[in-house]
Amino acid sequence: MWALGTRLRQRGTVWHNRDFLWLWSAQTISQLGSEITGLALPLVAIVVLDASTFEVAALAVVDWLPFFLFSLPAGVWIDRLPRRPIMIAADWGRAVALGSIPLAYVFDVLTLGQLYAVGLIVGTFTMFFDLSYQSYLPSIVERDELGEGNSKLEVSRSAAQVAGPGLAGLLVTALTAPYAILLDAISFVASALSLSRIKRRERTPERPREARAGFRAEIAEGLRFTLPHPIQRPIILFVAVSNLFVNMLFAIYLVYAVRVLDLSATTIGLIFSIGSVGSLIGALTANRVARTLGIGPGLIIVATTGGLGLLLIPLATGNLVIPFLVIANVLWGFFVLNYFVTAVSLIQAITPDHLLGRTNASRRFVVQSMIPLGALLGGVLGTFIGLRSTMAIGAIGASLAVLPLFFSPLRTIKRTADAEAMVHAYNERFAVIRHP
Repeated sequence: MWALGTRLRQRGTVWHNRDFLWLWSAQTISQLGSEITGLALPLVAIVVLDASTFEVAALAVVDWLPFFLFSLPAGVWIDRLPRRPIMIAADWGRAVALGSIPLAYVFDVLTLGQLYAVGLIVGTFTMFFDLSYQSYLPSIVERDELGEGNSKLEVSRSAAQVAGPGLAGLLVTALTAPYAILLDAISFVASALSLSRIKRRERTPERPREARAGFRAEIAEGLRFTLPHPIQRPIILFVAVSNLFVNMLFAIYLVYAVRVLDLSATTIGLIFSIGSVGSLIGALTANRVARTLGIGPGLIIVATTGGLGLLLIPLATGNLVIPFLVIANVLWGFFVLNYFVTAVSLIQAITPDHLLGRTNASRRFVVQSMIPLGALLGGVLGTFIGLRSTMAIGAIGASLAVLPLFFSPLRTIKRTADAEAMVHAYNERFAVIRHP
């Protein structure tokens, strides 16, 4: 066994790391459940509660609103506290909140207000989990294994995206949407139990004594480090603009599919499942694309491909509906996972440990604050100018969002070492400014 572990270490794989396997298992289980709820929850509003276009879009608003409201203080807590207990608590909180939906449905007291409340609670716990998990991974794998670790975690996410929507469509058809959500609640319990099995003692980031300032000062420190950063700034700008327009589109996607394209829950689920093959390919090929094209050029090319694919969604008519939606989902899924693995691994590698939580929080605060705003705009525009026109605006805006990456230093970054050399002077200058 020891010899096998040695050989695996020599190959640079994280599969030898039992603690990583428990984290990977937790992610895989919960992601599959989340894919079910991602389809089932808006279908509860559309089919069970007969919600309007704006009311359905508002579900996306409350789901992502916590990133705007709480992510900055959450980043400070995550840098101060052990991260694994935060993740476990977030899993249990999501399980309880989602479990309330089928319970209310059984007693015929389910309302849109409850869906919004559950969306807000689940979104808050998801925010804490995501920020903690991205900051926790460097504690259980080596720095040179971050790309591989992120890739494997995203492969499990993309595999769930392949299987989840199709399964969700079948479950919604067979059990109704509220009961399908119960499976997601159970998946979060399983995720919490898996995380509880991690044995490695968490490495608490060392914070310089002079950096132990007040709460607001620590939030400001994270923002000052992240927003002017020569590499993170263009990444943040691109993702923020993309999130604004993409969520104008996806906030009303199901309404568009059901009421304009007349697609059933089963058909929608299968379209997402087939399209999510792109996510799986994106996660599996992220490291290869980065090595072949270079980290920066690879990010730019992949982002361009994903944005252009969305233009097919508002063009879907007649016999082209299903082919266009599938191709759009394949290209978009490929972009999201491929880009995410490479970009997050790059950011983790060039960020000091004691700033990881606040860096993740600052970045997510900006980029994911655009999600509820985009969803809100999608609901308003979908109501007043029509669903297909709103989808077109979202797709065009998303395809142009890549421009900040074209005019950034990312064009010249081929390897992580290039990025580290570029930000070395920035990090030193930041330390001097912070502690003159």
